[in-house]
Amino acid sequence: MPASAQETYREVMTVEPPEAATPFEAATFEFVFGQVWSRPGLTRRERRWVTLTCVAAADSPQPIADHVYAALHSGDMTLPEMLEFVLHFAVYCGWPKASHLEGEVRAQWARLHAERGEPAPPWPRIDDAELGPSDWQQRMELGAKEFAEVNLISAPPANTPYQHAGILNFVFGHVWQRPGLTRRDRRLITIPAVALDDSPMPLRSHVTSAVESGDITPAELDEIVLQFSAYYGFAKGQALQDAADQARVKAPV
Repeated sequence: MPASAQETYREVMTVEPPEAATPFEAATFEFVFGQVWSRPGLTRRERRWVTLTCVAAADSPQPIADHVYAALHSGDMTLPEMLEFVLHFAVYCGWPKASHLEGEVRAQWARLHAERGEPAPPWPRIDDAELGPSDWQQRMELGAKEFAEVNLISAPPANTPYQHAGILNFVFGHVWQRPGLTRRDRRLITIPAVALDDSPMPLRSHVTSAVESGDITPAELDEIVLQFSAYYGFAKGQALQDAADQARVKAPV
């Protein structure tokens, strides 16, 4: 394994690299760590959001454990940020997958402190005020406003349970407005989520709005595509790249 790939592996995974015994393992070190993680277009923390989304959605027990541990051990993500990530991930990839992910966050948090020979700190306390307005009309109005600000189009009519209770009340009336992650963070989670979900319309809308809003630059989007492809496959990466190319055409000059 090249020395640079070894060092990048140590920095990303926060453990010593194992010996590469198969072509897959050799390619993982030489390409994924030697070429992808070492690129300058995104920060390591930003690449972690893309990667965590991919491995959690892929139902990959060991990679989930490894990357959750590395994110916490490195200090790139705090525990509250990781728990906020689980909620956002649940919206776009489903509650069963998020349930396993949150269990792994708990396990790796405990492991991390056990390795330090100290008890894990108390779990963060949550106040009901974090749930947002309890006035339903106000909540729906704020949801419609947040939807428009995130997607850069008018909010849909609240005429189905999906749109009323789901999209306007919960996803944009609550989750996207929570303070635990920045909007840019949430875009870095949402873009790979809709790409791996094979969701053509959400894929186009989230990629386009991320670029047109200025939250993600076209060059950064290209890096997201590469990071995503390394962890979820180049075939799905092609669909994301196509959406990125369309967004680049529409991007303001």
